[in-house]
Amino acid sequence: MSETRKDWMGTLATAKPAALAAAVEALGALPGFSWLRAPQVGGVMVPGRMGGTGAPFNLGEITVTRCALRLESGEVGHAWVQGRDKGHAERAALCDALMQTGRAGDVRRLVLDPLAAARAEARKARAARAAATKVEFFTLVRGEDA
Repeated sequence: MSETRKDWMGTLATAKPAALAAAVEALGALPGFSWLRAPQVGGVMVPGRMGGTGAPFNLGEITVTRCALRLESGEVGHAWVQGRDKGHAERAALCDALMQTGRAGDVRRLVLDPLAAARAEARKARAARAAATKVEFFTLVRGEDA
């Protein structure tokens, strides 16, 4: 797994809330923190493009929860997660902050790596289900087309 903040934030945001909760619990004692922004539920506009390359348009809104916290040691963690799960956002922000401390190795080993593996496995399973529905078309060459 890559070491960039973008990567670990994506892993935390897209993790199943129950899986993230179990992984954070595996970390053991967690540091105290104060809220910079308590979890808030709101909406964001999702852009889309026809065929992935066309002109952008507003596809619709999704519900998100965001928060920001500061550890007692000063590191700041942020989170934006889809849905209304304030606990998910809190745990994601806490992990983001912990990744900026000396506990980053533990967070990577106990939280991020297992969540990234589960995400990859889910993508692989989804791709296999989609591949099972693939239709192969073929044409026979007629003599006059040759």
